[in-house]
Amino acid sequence: MTNTRTRIPQDLDRNLALDLVRVTEAAAMAAGRWVGRGDKEGGDGAAVDAMRKLINSIQMRGVVVIGEGEKDNAPMLFNGEHVGDGTGPEVDVAVDPVDGTTLMSKGMPNAVAVLAVSERGAMFDPSAVFYMEKLAVGPAYADVIDINAGVAENIRRIAKVKGTDVSEVTVCVLDRSRHDDLVAQIRRTGAGIRFISDGDIAGSIAAARGESDVDVLMGIGGTPEGIISACALKCMGGAMQAKLWPRDEQEREKALAAGHDLDRVLGTDDLVTGDNCFFVATGVTSGDLLRGVRYRAGGAYTQSIVMRSKSGTIRVIDSYHRLEKLALYSAVDFDGRPLAEQE
Repeated sequence: MTNTRTRIPQDLDRNLALDLVRVTEAAAMAAGRWVGRGDKEGGDGAAVDAMRKLINSIQMRGVVVIGEGEKDNAPMLFNGEHVGDGTGPEVDVAVDPVDGTTLMSKGMPNAVAVLAVSERGAMFDPSAVFYMEKLAVGPAYADVIDINAGVAENIRRIAKVKGTDVSEVTVCVLDRSRHDDLVAQIRRTGAGIRFISDGDIAGSIAAARGESDVDVLMGIGGTPEGIISACALKCMGGAMQAKLWPRDEQEREKALAAGHDLDRVLGTDDLVTGDNCFFVATGVTSGDLLRGVRYRAGGAYTQSIVMRSKSGTIRVIDSYHRLEKLALYSAVDFDGRPLAEQE
C-alpha cells in the first residue's frame, strides 16, 4: 500500500545557483551605498533588508540555521526564520549579508555579501557557541593538516607538500589580540603572515585558491563564518578543521549543556554533511576575491562567485544592473542613498 502522505525530498537543482546569486547581488548593491560612510549598522541593515526581500522569492523551503544577529547585535536574518516562497526543496540556509561590516564602513577591501544553502539538516548546529578555532586549506593540503598537531607541525607539513622551505608558507590570520601567541608561534617557524582585519570567509577561500598567495588560514573566528566557509571549501575540494571556542565560562556551560564535546575536531563533512551545497558571494568592496560594487549613471556593476559542491563547478559572474529596470519589479530601492547629515 502506498502512503500518499509521504513526502519525497526534492534534490537541490543546479538552476538554484542563479537565483541565489541575485540575492547576494541585491545585498551587495544595497550595502554598496554605505561604503566608506562609517556606519556599520546602517550598511548591514540595508543589506539584510535587500537579502530578505529577494530570498523570499526563491522556490525553496528554507530555514536560516546560521546567522550572526545575536553575536553582533546585528539586524540579521534570525536563526529559525523561514525563507523562500514555500515551494521546492527543504534546505538549510546560512546568511551573512555583509561579511566584513567594518571593511564596508571604512571602504576597505574584501567586504562581501554571502549566502550558502545545503540540504535540510546538513549544516552543523553550534548552539550558542559563537567562535571556533579554525584551520583551513586548499585541496593540495587537505589530507595533511591536523589541528591537534600544533602550529609548527602543520606549517612544516604544508611546506613539505608545497616542496619549499617553511619560509615560503604564508598564513592568513585575523588581526586580533587573542592571536598574539599564535602569531609568535608562526613567526618562530619562519613562515610569513598575512593579517586581515575582518572577513575571514574571504580569508578561508583565499587559502583554498590555487592562485592565491595564502596557503592556510589559522586562528579563532566566528562560528557562522566557519560553517559558511566550510560550504565554500567543500565546493573547492579544500578542507577545514575546527574546534568550538567558548569565550567565557557561561558560554562553555551552555555548550556542554547542549551536548557539545569541546575537544572534538570538526572536519568539513561535520560542518556541512552530504555533497550538495551551494556557496555564493558578491563583492561589496573590491579585494582579492571579488571586485566590489561599481556605480555608474543609471546602473551598477557587480562581480560574484558561485560554487556547487555536487559538480565542483565554480563560476565568476560579472553583471551589469540597470537600476531603472530593477525598480520596475523589485521591492528594493537600489537607487536610494543614505541621507546626508543635516547641517
